[in-house]
Amino acid sequence: MAGASKRFARAARRAAESCLLLALATLPTGARCGTIETEHLFGFTIGSDVGDVGERELEGSVTGRFAKRNGLYGATESTMSAEFVPIANLRTEITGAVVSYDIAGVSGLADQRYAAFGGLSADIRYRLLDRASAPFGLAVGAEPHWGRADEVTGEPGRQYGVDFVAAADWEIVPDRVVAAFNLLYQPETMRSNMTGTWSQESTAGIAFAVMAQVRSGIFVGGEARYLRKYDGLGLDALAGQGFFIGPTIYVKLSEKAWITVAWSAQAAGQATASSAGALDLVNFERRQARVLFGVNF
Repeated sequence: MAGASKRFARAARRAAESCLLLALATLPTGARCGTIETEHLFGFTIGSDVGDVGERELEGSVTGRFAKRNGLYGATESTMSAEFVPIANLRTEITGAVVSYDIAGVSGLADQRYAAFGGLSADIRYRLLDRASAPFGLAVGAEPHWGRADEVTGEPGRQYGVDFVAAADWEIVPDRVVAAFNLLYQPETMRSNMTGTWSQESTAGIAFAVMAQVRSGIFVGGEARYLRKYDGLGLDALAGQGFFIGPTIYVKLSEKAWITVAWSAQAAGQATASSAGALDLVNFERRQARVLFGVNF
């Protein structure tokens, strides 16, 4: 197991370094007018755009996570959000979620089959650099959230956490091709309803995406993510790591409506607590899918 873990760590580092080098290689050297709106362009990655002052929007999403090492595993989260841009460069959002689980015969997990109200979150994002006046766009964000179940196991409880992100994007080819790069840190704590005990974990990672406009208002491309799961809020002990990659498509349905569809599969991974296989199917899933949509008003 130690040898396999070391081999995967080296492969994951090479993949992460390749993504970072590609991102740095495509960075523009001079100011460029940003013409592509990146706020909703990606499925799993975040763009730096935050919308215009006074903009109001209703957004929805459905995220599915499927397949563990054995048995039946399906977890779905459906959300509805209200977004408002009160001042220049500041985006605010309130979200409610419904979760469902269909788990049977998965090693290490109790069988679960239910759907319920999942929790609430608030997203605050601030744009530091605008591509219209800078070589690239840059934004930072925080999304505190409260949930009623463990995200992976579906076990009922009280979960609290914050998702922090730093997001950069730039147009490789003006009005045609755009790239984005994210740094992620997500600490969480949970109290189990069954045992009353508290547990802490955190996730750190990077994400990289490239999208190309093939027709007016239609973008296709791909996204890659490298995620590391830790025990403890401060990245204390590595529990596992996974590398995900897959395609994304964005369609602007009208001047006020849009939809994004993304698929992501775990291409490499390793759980520190398991020697079975080359993927981390303890902390992550084999496949993930996401549909996002929204309407401005």
